[in-house]
Amino acid sequence: MSVNIDQGPLDSPDRIGPEHAPKRSFGEHVHHIITAFTTKQGLIGTYDYGFLFKPNLPFMKKSKQRAPFFGLQDRMPVVLALLLGFQHALAMLAGIITPPKIIASSANFSTETTQYLVSTSLIICGILSAVQITRFHIYKTPYYIGTGLISVVGTSFSIIPIATAALSQMYGNGMCPVAADGTKLPCPEGYGAILGTASLCALLEIGLSFTSPRILKKLFPPIVTGPTVMLIGVSLIQTALEGWAGGSGNCYGRPTSGDYMLCPSNAAPHALAWGSAQFIGLGFSVFVTIIIAERWGAPIMKSLSVIIGLLVGCIIAAACGYFDKSGINAAPAVSFIWVKTFPLTVYGPLILPLLAVYLVLMMEAIGDITATCDVSRLQVDGALFDSRIQGGVLADGINGMLAGLCTITPMSTFAQNNGVIALTRCANRKVGYAACFFLVIMGLFSKFAAAITAIPDTVLGGMTTFLFSSVAVSGVRIISTIHFNRRARFILTASLSLGFGAILVPNWFSYVFTYTGNNRAKAGFFDAIVLVLETGFAVTAFMALGLNLLLPEEDEEEDAESLAGDLADREEAEAAEERTFGAHKSLDAESGRGGITKA
Repeated sequence: MSVNIDQGPLDSPDRIGPEHAPKRSFGEHVHHIITAFTTKQGLIGTYDYGFLFKPNLPFMKKSKQRAPFFGLQDRMPVVLALLLGFQHALAMLAGIITPPKIIASSANFSTETTQYLVSTSLIICGILSAVQITRFHIYKTPYYIGTGLISVVGTSFSIIPIATAALSQMYGNGMCPVAADGTKLPCPEGYGAILGTASLCALLEIGLSFTSPRILKKLFPPIVTGPTVMLIGVSLIQTALEGWAGGSGNCYGRPTSGDYMLCPSNAAPHALAWGSAQFIGLGFSVFVTIIIAERWGAPIMKSLSVIIGLLVGCIIAAACGYFDKSGINAAPAVSFIWVKTFPLTVYGPLILPLLAVYLVLMMEAIGDITATCDVSRLQVDGALFDSRIQGGVLADGINGMLAGLCTITPMSTFAQNNGVIALTRCANRKVGYAACFFLVIMGLFSKFAAAITAIPDTVLGGMTTFLFSSVAVSGVRIISTIHFNRRARFILTASLSLGFGAILVPNWFSYVFTYTGNNRAKAGFFDAIVLVLETGFAVTAFMALGLNLLLPEEDEEEDAESLAGDLADREEAEAAEERTFGAHKSLDAESGRGGITKA
């Protein structure tokens, strides 16, 4: 493979291959690096650093000067690249650490294993983001791996509801161990089955990446992806709110009588009953801080509002004695991939749900790459744009497979960094590489992961409630692009009805198949159907996809007649309002009142 070096501002349909990149000798490269680190212009430049840190307070004068825009290949100061790269890494942090913590909790892993998964997630996200940012050309083919943009990747939220439901099913069918008293024991076999099945299902996205982006958009339009993404966020909010109130698992809920677990455990430094006012207030401090940072924070604070909220919550929790330092003290100084391993297997019931996950990841990648091109001031159509889409989707699929082989659940292209690009007006790839560097460093030092793992569930819940709601809002935004004719309303109604139902009544399909024989293939097939129908976004995705292919497009004349009917109804309502207004005006005139009251 050869590395493609895109030209940023000179982006055009004809400039796809690496042969158009300017050639530099080794001496020129060395001279450029020395200049960057030894001169004031190379190190600091003339950038207005105060712009990033000036808060938006009412009594402060707002600067009308705009920061310069740094294109894909523009030269920029080293300090600024490191600063903005650190900002990108922090903006990704909350999304990277949340999935491994939740899935590790569902698998009942020890604190040590959870720390390993958080560290590895940070390392893998840094390495695989560099794959997307670099953009490799597949030798003697028109295909690429990666986008060549600041397209960073993180651990996907989409896998959380599937993984938690699958682990619950595994504990029920005996694949995961349960103690004699009913306590669920750690299940590395179940987690390994998730990783192995996810790596296998990644072949779907890899194969689809060689299909034309126009065909993919036709097969998976917003009518399919919008409700699916929305329900992913909706289903995750339940887990977030349980954490906000104290935690999930054994401590979740308050029995009306008898003993109950305290949260997060009876041995915790400041253990309380689930739903205690202290827990609610602690999570609320995180949520309110996010709002304050968005309203009055400096530009750098706005893009890091979620992390700032998490930091404030941690400070309050530490001051009130909620932190358990034992895990931090016991953690090793350094960690890396494969320090812990899990037996990779394929779990049949997970295949269908994970295929739905990869379809969602693919469409998320297409949307995120389009948005990144837009905020990076690059074209969003034409041959080069299609090439970026193809390379990005292929890298997304390969990253999902590599992540599984590196003991982490599938990756997805993150969208939140597009806001950082737009806010800082910097789309330079040097910033992306700096972000990758900081993520890897954070992951290598396992004390950092141990500190993250020690964050109380209620603090994390206040943050993840906001974070998961933003996923649902992303789905709403996609749905808002749909032209609402009769066909669209029907597809949304049919698909969302089952999706919302599965979220609200998660065990509604648990007792349909009562097979208890020894045929494992048959039992696995039944488990797969149950898992799909009890996972809200999966059943919605398959229903919307099927109806979109089955129902014919609405006739344009019928659509026009429907629109005309809506307009006629609106005009009639406006005429009725005007008649009412006129009647009130006449009454006011007759009664001698000077004012006019509109009904």
